[in-house]
Amino acid sequence: MEAQHRRPSPRRMTATANAAAPLARRRMRAARKRVAAPPPQQKAKLSRLPPVPGLASAPEPSLVRDSYASTAFADIIDRSVHATIARFTVGLSPMALIGAYMDWASHIAFAPGKQSQLIEKALKKALRLAMYANRRVVDRNGVEPCIVPLPQDRRFAGEAWQNPPYDYMYQAFLLGQQWWHNAVTGVRGVTKRDEDMVAFATRQFLDVFSPSNTLFTNPEVAERTRRDGGMNLVRGLRNYAEDWERAVGGRPPVGAEQFEPGRNVAITPGKVVYRNRLIELIQYAPATAKVRPEPVLIVPAWIMKYYILDLSPANSLVKFLTERGHTVFMISWKNPGPEDRDLSMEDYRTLGVMAALDAVGAIASDRKVHGVGYCLGGTLLAIAAATMARDGDERFRTLSFFAAQADFKEAGELTLFIDESQLSFLEDMMWEQGFLDTKQMAGAFQILRSNDLVWSRMVHDYLMGERAPMTDLMAWNADATRMPYRMHAEYLRHLFLDNDLAEGRYRTDGRDVALTAIRTPLFTVGTEQDHVAPWRSVYKFHLLTDADITFVLTSGGHNAGIVSEPGHPHRYFRVALRRRTDNYVDPDAWTAGTPAREGSWWPRWSDWLTAHSGEPVAPPAMGAAQSGSAPACDAPGTYVRMQ
Repeated sequence: MEAQHRRPSPRRMTATANAAAPLARRRMRAARKRVAAPPPQQKAKLSRLPPVPGLASAPEPSLVRDSYASTAFADIIDRSVHATIARFTVGLSPMALIGAYMDWASHIAFAPGKQSQLIEKALKKALRLAMYANRRVVDRNGVEPCIVPLPQDRRFAGEAWQNPPYDYMYQAFLLGQQWWHNAVTGVRGVTKRDEDMVAFATRQFLDVFSPSNTLFTNPEVAERTRRDGGMNLVRGLRNYAEDWERAVGGRPPVGAEQFEPGRNVAITPGKVVYRNRLIELIQYAPATAKVRPEPVLIVPAWIMKYYILDLSPANSLVKFLTERGHTVFMISWKNPGPEDRDLSMEDYRTLGVMAALDAVGAIASDRKVHGVGYCLGGTLLAIAAATMARDGDERFRTLSFFAAQADFKEAGELTLFIDESQLSFLEDMMWEQGFLDTKQMAGAFQILRSNDLVWSRMVHDYLMGERAPMTDLMAWNADATRMPYRMHAEYLRHLFLDNDLAEGRYRTDGRDVALTAIRTPLFTVGTEQDHVAPWRSVYKFHLLTDADITFVLTSGGHNAGIVSEPGHPHRYFRVALRRRTDNYVDPDAWTAGTPAREGSWWPRWSDWLTAHSGEPVAPPAMGAAQSGSAPACDAPGTYVRMQ
């Protein structure tokens, strides 16, 4: 009995434990499995047990996950609210603007040094204006104004503005505008983007109160009213009523009906030789007995109709090229509707550029092609060319880019409308209707140049009672197109917001493309006064590609600088070649070192195309019926007439 109760020795206990350890570990693992995944019968029993006080029971799966219906309903409500608000804000996000002003206001509230500086500036500006007024009382002549408008501001250039009291009014306005610019800029801690947005919005708001905008503070309007006995205001009211009626009815502005594609604009002879659901391809008839063997394929922007490059015969780039011995093809984009909401950027590349290239190859015996892209068409052409270079497709002989960007980091004031808040707001508006409407798009561009496109027009048409004569370029500008929801959302996000193309993240056919793969010679054109594609942004092709680049900087804006036919008055341009082995020259140094030349840049470009082309040959046939590119109808085709 005593032996039975004897305590085992430590050595024996250790040996027994070591022997039993694997068995214990296996039993523990099995127990954990049973606890983690009880059998169905045990699950049922556990579910019937009452809850233990003080312990939280696991919620039912149906309560953890929101139902699809509630999630979809919430998303639809939010999108619909945004889309409704967008109709009153021209598609701009008020949340983005509020956020920018909150950033500025919160930082300036804790900047007593900046506040004291602004008080000092206000006092100095008031003193300058008072001293100017005092000197004008003593001597009406030879007194320099205390502030001079910017060179592009022509509101107060008239002689009547230099007489009191109107000179005090406009100088007080400009001094106030300058003070507000000082107030919203240079505040430490405010992000650069928010600062730019606040400065832009503040300038737009102040322009509403310009003395040039009202009858009683504008001496030129007052004089016209006195001279016409008020009939200018009667005519202006009639003009306003007519414009309002046309806008509500969706009709073009007064005089635009005088310019009809196929009748007096877009009349260069040609045939539609290919059509798919997105494009019509126009082949223009030769104007010479022989032509250069390499055809020219033009990819215009799909934001507007193609015929800006084939306006009247006197300023048609297409006519100019055909008369210089080139075979010209032009893409005419379809004006998309709600049924095209899911067309993507990739669809625009494949159904647009690549389909057109295939048709041109079938007609021109697979000769190499001079690719030309204008504005958004140039961006798409760059994407297509980079894809082709990646895949070993060598069908391009040269590439020309007119006011086109591939790097959107410095894309001007348009970038103020591109951030996550703004894009989600714009996407919700497009999601509701399936496209971006032409009026919504035009409103954003008008805001960028409100003095020229809004206020000066209001003064001229409604206060002066005059109508500016309609031109072919103005009529084309009013003939805008819609943009599909998916394509435009991808364009804004991947290019404007994320800058994927310039930074090597843009994908086609599921793979990244790089602009550095492009080796064909480039001819790029920027315009000095471009507010859509600033020329310094266009100049970045020097940084993005490893090709020989001939860069042209021409006078004019985004449209007028490109439509710069020979003989157009007051035109000039700069041009220089940078070989791929040359060092980079920054834009300012390039401008300083490149002399200006009088006239149009078109002949210089034509000579460049000729230098990169073969000897003249007989023109190709119109279309290629055996390859499915038989002529379907006369130019300008049917898509250009879609409203």
